[in-house]
Amino acid sequence: MSGLIALLDDVAAIAKVAASSVDDVIGQAAKAGSKAAGAVIDDAAVTPKYVHGFEASRELPVIWRITKGSLRNKLVFLLPIGLALSNFAPWAIPPLLMLGGAYLCFEGAEKVAHALGLSHGHEDFPGHDVIPDDPAHLEEEKAAGAIKTDFILSAEIMTIALAAIPPSNFWMEAATLAAVAVMITVAVYGSVAVIVKMDDLGLLMANKGRLGLTRSIGRGLVKGMPGFLKALTVIGTAAMLWVGGSIIIHGLEELGFGTLGHWVHDAAYAIGHSVPEQFVGIVEWVSKAVMDGVFGLALGLILIPIGEKVITPLWRGIFHRRAA
Repeated sequence: MSGLIALLDDVAAIAKVAASSVDDVIGQAAKAGSKAAGAVIDDAAVTPKYVHGFEASRELPVIWRITKGSLRNKLVFLLPIGLALSNFAPWAIPPLLMLGGAYLCFEGAEKVAHALGLSHGHEDFPGHDVIPDDPAHLEEEKAAGAIKTDFILSAEIMTIALAAIPPSNFWMEAATLAAVAVMITVAVYGSVAVIVKMDDLGLLMANKGRLGLTRSIGRGLVKGMPGFLKALTVIGTAAMLWVGGSIIIHGLEELGFGTLGHWVHDAAYAIGHSVPEQFVGIVEWVSKAVMDGVFGLALGLILIPIGEKVITPLWRGIFHRRAA
């Protein structure tokens, strides 16, 4: 009996350690995932357009297909690469992070320039000018294009998350990064599924609702979704510029060029402490975020000619060569 009790004590201790480890993984994953807010919001803002034009019955299957491709991108390809970098070439993470930040700045600035009529912009996946007549082929092309775009955004998300994970052992990093991948993918594509079906729900409520209030809410959903999608795009663009700018500024500080980072910090501190005490924290945070975003926009505008004249033609050339 004493041996059985000791065994049960050991099992309980192991269970407590396992539960604590799971809590640590989830907690670290949540913190690391929050650092990738800009890329996550942009991912959610970009994806709905890939199901535009499909029949309502095909929207969720297409989203599910993209979701599986996103998980494969993160877990099969990017997670092993991230772990290899973390354990064998940690010096490469800050430059890669800055590269991802520069891409966020470029994407955000290009959207701003396109909205202002200063740039023609670009499609999010290669081969967009080829529109198959077969609906099944069109679905295949759009899903493949969305997964290609997701790979770029997922690389940014995983790199940002990897940099935010506290130093630990290999398995803790692997579990945390895998948790980030699953949590963000579920959050993004679950949100996308809700967004693309919201107008259908509104139409159903407007046509089938028994109460006047229900029908009114349904009509409001149908009328409000286009505006909501535009607002989501604006928020995603602002988040991209903010996160991208902050990544570059922080990376410059790590490389020994901290003048800009110190100036932004001091300016935000001064602005924050010019208001009543109860608003100091939020005003200081918003001020820093705005300055990071303005820097990200300026850098992105500088990068637009490089992206349009060099990177995009090169990428399309590679795609068309592979297709041929």
